[in-house]
Formats: sequence, C-alpha cells, structure tokens
Amino acid sequence: MKRIVLPRRRALILSGGALAAPMLASGVARAADDWPARPVKYINLFPAGGPTDVLSRIICQKLSELSGQQFIVENRGGSGGNVGADVIAKSQPDGYTIGLMSVSSHAIAPSLYTKLPFDADKDFTPVTMLWSLPNLLVVRKGLEVKTVPELIALAKAKPGKLSYASSGSGTTVHLSGALFVSMAKIDVLHVPYRGSAPAVQDLLAGQVDMIFDNIPGSLAQMAGGKVYGLAVTSQERSPKAPDVPAMAEFLPGYDINSWGGICGPAGLPPAIVDKLNALARQALESDDVKNAYLKNGATPLWKSVADTVAYRRAEQARFAPIVKASGAKVD
Repeated sequence: MKRIVLPRRRALILSGGALAAPMLASGVARAADDWPARPVKYINLFPAGGPTDVLSRIICQKLSELSGQQFIVENRGGSGGNVGADVIAKSQPDGYTIGLMSVSSHAIAPSLYTKLPFDADKDFTPVTMLWSLPNLLVVRKGLEVKTVPELIALAKAKPGKLSYASSGSGTTVHLSGALFVSMAKIDVLHVPYRGSAPAVQDLLAGQVDMIFDNIPGSLAQMAGGKVYGLAVTSQERSPKAPDVPAMAEFLPGYDINSWGGICGPAGLPPAIVDKLNALARQALESDDVKNAYLKNGATPLWKSVADTVAYRRAEQARFAPIVKASGAKVD
C-alpha cells in the first residue's frame, strides 16, 4: 500500500483541530459549571406592571438571592408576547439570556398566528414551569345574576343580547369566554379590547356584561363591590378565592389557566438547564415566594425539565381546537 505523506503544515492543522475539540468541550463544561458567573437577563414578554411582570420579578429576586448573581427582568412586550419570545429564541445559548415561557406565546400563538418568527417547539429550551394563574368570571352588578347557572339561563333566554369583553382576540381572557360559550351552548357576543384596562372600564360602565379577567384585578373589583364574581377558570377553586366556585363545577372538563415558565434559546447546555431548574425549584419551595404568589392569585408550578417539555406540548395541542372554535386568527 502506498504511504500517504501529508505536508507538514496540513498535518499540524489537522492535529491542532483534533486537540481543539476536547479543549473546546472542556471550556464549555467549565462555563456551565461556573454559571452564573455574571448577571442573567430575564426577558418578560409583556409590559411592566401586569401579572406576568409581578410574578417574574418575584421569582427573579429569589433566584438572585440563591445564586449570588442578579437576574434582571427586561420587559419586551408586543404581539401577544411574540416580540419577547423572538428575542429569547435568537439570543446566545450561554445561559445569560433566558425568559418567560408563557401560555400566550408557547401554547396559543402556534394556532392563533398564520406566521410566527419562531418555532415554539424547536427554537427554545424549556427549563421549568413557574406558576399557574386562573382567570375569574365577573359580571356587572346591574346584570343581577349571582351564579353560573343563572347566567347561562339568562343567556339562553336572550340569545345574542349579552356580551363578554376580553383583552384581545386569542388571549386566555378571550378563550376562557369562548370555551364557556361553547360548552354552555349559548350565544354571547365577544367584544375585544386592546388590553384588560379598557375592557374593565367598559364593564364597570355597563357597556359590556362580563369578563374572564386575570384573578388579581378581578378580586380587587369584587372587594370594592363593583362586580360579582361567579367562577374561576381552573379545575379547582383558587386558594386566593376559596368561596368562588370553579367553572368545572358547572361545566365538567372546563379548564383554562394562564401559566408561565422559564425557557432559554435552543441549544442551552444541559448542565445550565439542570442548575437553573434546581434553583427555580428551591425558589418556588421557599415560603416567601409561595406567599407572594398566593397574594397575587398564583400557584407555584415547578416541574422537571422533561415534564416541562411535555406540559408545553400538551397545552399547545389542547388549545389548538379551542382557538379554532373561537374563530380567532391573526395574519
């Protein structure tokens, strides 16, 4: 067999490449072991002051305490959470840009939007779930119904005459109402708004009859005697409002929650994923985070990495027919 002799320069390059591969791998491993060695940016997909912002800042404060590095919340709202999600998807997979994985962007958006700048299944690394937050059905005082059966009976007696507001088509606020209308087999008009604030203002003014809003704001309106609370959208009653029935008590199988988790871009090193998952579990099991979440109507929802992946996929599949039945679609 003829012996092949490589030129000296090419041989050095090849041998250098062979040596570089394990060196690179060991460098990545060291970086993962040292993580976090500097502040971590956490992208919140929605504007400051809302429920996701409050809950995100609670968990990030605790993660900062536990890790010794700052977890800094950066609000990148727009397009129902898709703007911020795209920022996460296109960031470097080094563990220093992570963010919110929300029901809006990672479960509803794939069925709601004709085209997205990211693939919810392929462009992210799910890390853990953080919270579950139900909506609360409230009706204007002048409607004079105090229970869900009374509301259904009134809607059937006046088909097409009642209305429910939402913070926008395709939101959990809208889909909670759409699922209620579908399961109760009633005809109620959907009135979308650009956010919850103007929707609630019109509810209080008597321009619309009801809304399935996030529980913190709805409870405040109930406490002020401005609206009646009829049901929460979770399968079980909320610890924050134990006297308010769950919608499933009247419509078995009804279940819609707003939820949030942590994700990073695709390719996040497994060692960092595992470390962040463990930190989040420690944070969510702490009394101060538990109490702060309960105060805001949320339930801590830690899950393993594998269970988080499965949960998000199951939620996307579950919301697809709900979105389709609602008629919501965004080009």
